[in-house]
Amino acid sequence: MRAYDLAHELNVSSKEVMARLARAGIAVKSPSSAISDEAEQLIRRQFPKAAAPVPAQPAAVKPVEQPAVVVAPPAPAAKPTAKPPPPLVKSAKPVAAKAPPRPTESAIGTAAPAGKPAPPRAPAEAKGKVITVRGAVIVRELAEQLGLKPNQLIIELMAMNVLASINERIDLKVAQQIAEKHGALLEHEKKPVEQKPPVRREEEVPLEADRPEDLLPRPPVVTFLGHIDHGKTSLLDRIRNTAVAKSEAGGITQHVGAYTIERQGKKITFLDTPGHAAFTGMRSRGANLTDIAVIVIAADDGIMPQTEEAIKHAQAARTTILVAINKMDLPAANPDQVKRQLQGIGLTPEDWGGTTICVPVSAMTGLGIDHLLEMILLQAEVMELKASPKGRAHGYVIEAQLEPGMGPTANLLVRRGTLHVGNIIVSGPYWGRVKALINDHGHKVRTATPGTPVKCMGLSGVPRPGEAFQVYTNDRAARDLAQQRQDEQLSARPAARRKASLETLMEQMKQSQRLELKVILKCDTQGSLEAIRKLLDEIKSDKVAIEIVMDGVGNINENDVLLASASDAIIIGFHVGKEERVAQLQKTEGVEIRLYSIIYQIADEIREAMSGMLAPELRDKLIGRAEVRQVFPISKKGNVAGCLVVSGRVQSRCKARLKRAGDLMFEGGIQTLKRFQDEVSEVREGQECGIRLDNFADVAVNDVLEFFEVEKIPQQL
Repeated sequence: MRAYDLAHELNVSSKEVMARLARAGIAVKSPSSAISDEAEQLIRRQFPKAAAPVPAQPAAVKPVEQPAVVVAPPAPAAKPTAKPPPPLVKSAKPVAAKAPPRPTESAIGTAAPAGKPAPPRAPAEAKGKVITVRGAVIVRELAEQLGLKPNQLIIELMAMNVLASINERIDLKVAQQIAEKHGALLEHEKKPVEQKPPVRREEEVPLEADRPEDLLPRPPVVTFLGHIDHGKTSLLDRIRNTAVAKSEAGGITQHVGAYTIERQGKKITFLDTPGHAAFTGMRSRGANLTDIAVIVIAADDGIMPQTEEAIKHAQAARTTILVAINKMDLPAANPDQVKRQLQGIGLTPEDWGGTTICVPVSAMTGLGIDHLLEMILLQAEVMELKASPKGRAHGYVIEAQLEPGMGPTANLLVRRGTLHVGNIIVSGPYWGRVKALINDHGHKVRTATPGTPVKCMGLSGVPRPGEAFQVYTNDRAARDLAQQRQDEQLSARPAARRKASLETLMEQMKQSQRLELKVILKCDTQGSLEAIRKLLDEIKSDKVAIEIVMDGVGNINENDVLLASASDAIIIGFHVGKEERVAQLQKTEGVEIRLYSIIYQIADEIREAMSGMLAPELRDKLIGRAEVRQVFPISKKGNVAGCLVVSGRVQSRCKARLKRAGDLMFEGGIQTLKRFQDEVSEVREGQECGIRLDNFADVAVNDVLEFFEVEKIPQQL
């Protein structure tokens, strides 16, 4: 039975029936959906009064069928219309006592001329009926559902000033009015509601519980944190015996790198995070991904602002802290001062009665490197770092980039389980099948165990650094989860622009008076992109605003140049190059492209560019004054003022103001400046001269002339 049929039978609304079914935990998509026998009995028990007269309806229908059988054999019974009642009463006396109601007679009257089972679907039966339509409402279909002839429905539509043929569509509101006229309720269902099972999020997908016998010691993850140029990468360079620091532009680490070394048969994983202030977000993620944080402090500089910030990140992540006092080979090294500063911020050194291990080291000479590694392994043993290599892999993205010939790649750090080539992984709004795994030495591997950093190929996009990743067994579930996250990101974007109004137009006029520097930002990795965006956001100015039109990972392509040309933007590239035909298109479109390899140079040049957009302030600089002693009228050329320079000097290229009794009479340029008969470029204090002003001849004795220059002063942000 369908829900609306049961509602009609119980003389209640279909919404009430669906609500009762929903409260009972039975999902019903629409009133036209079929329900089970158990659900039907449940609803009937909840409406005992309305269900009571239900058996009377079939009893009333039976007498209609019974006399039809009795009357059918005699042929003359169908012709007379006025005299058949007496024989009917005689032949059906025992039944007539049960079935004298008038509805039965009307039903017989309509059934007699038709002689088919279709007539019982009369409009009277449509009263209280719920009609559900999907898509467009067609005249023919609506007539069938209402039990009307199409011609009759067309006539009713014409009475409502609606002209429609039998196969044409009609408006939903018009159809609802027609249905209400015939005692039915018309409901429109746009599309069948298919309730897909909600995709479980990453944290909702239960991971296999680790059995105690499966737990094995894993390498500790160590992060080097500290101030810029305190020797973090140089220490790691000394540990790995590589030249990482030399390959970084400007000697400053630009990316988060992960490296694994082996010491005394045990592995240690190092995360080298940048120390520049712009990489605060990356440094914070580095502290959150690590087990042991090594705070590198230069023995000659001591604790700096970035050092305190790194310590706070490590403490917030509840990470074990070790201190490496670097540059002990310098004559100005003072480790005791560093220890006093550490004690002042709550990190009392171990040799001073505290718990913080301080190791004096030198990246140049290798002093204390072995002792530092021993302390790291000792702390790892105390922490009892273990993980199960069995089960689905789970970890975090250290860095991600778009590499030519490889597509999106992500540096992953496995925290538990084992990552295999061919696994299906999800990280943020991206998913994919692992095509290849590359270790920190550039070799392809088949698996990655807990605590191992690898570069992964096969994701559908470039995830954000610090994003978690997880292995899924079903590619469809992974794709659905990634799509769901993409939809959530799209829905979280700002709403569409408001419609034009007087207030919005006034706001736009105010904003239009504010200059904008439009930028298209392209970087090699997501971490660099995030750091540069943060750096640009910190440049605050009420006069010039920075608008990042578009940002992305990868080389500068033709679409970037065309977008920059259309939006009057400049392109900034960080550790990226230009694709083919970009240089030629750049000249054609007149787009400026700037490439950088050191991050803080971007901030400096952006500030200069923003300052250059501001018009300089104009200031008047007074250079001299003169008094008019005599006026010489000259025909056709106007009057010449004979002046005495009382202070400063007069130059032919400067501007002049003429004041009379304190009132400004003229301001403009000097047409000629003569001394005796010769034109001169300058007249000094105490000398006489003749001056003719531009387009001004009303000069009088005792007028005062002031001479000034216009200075252009650059504005500051």
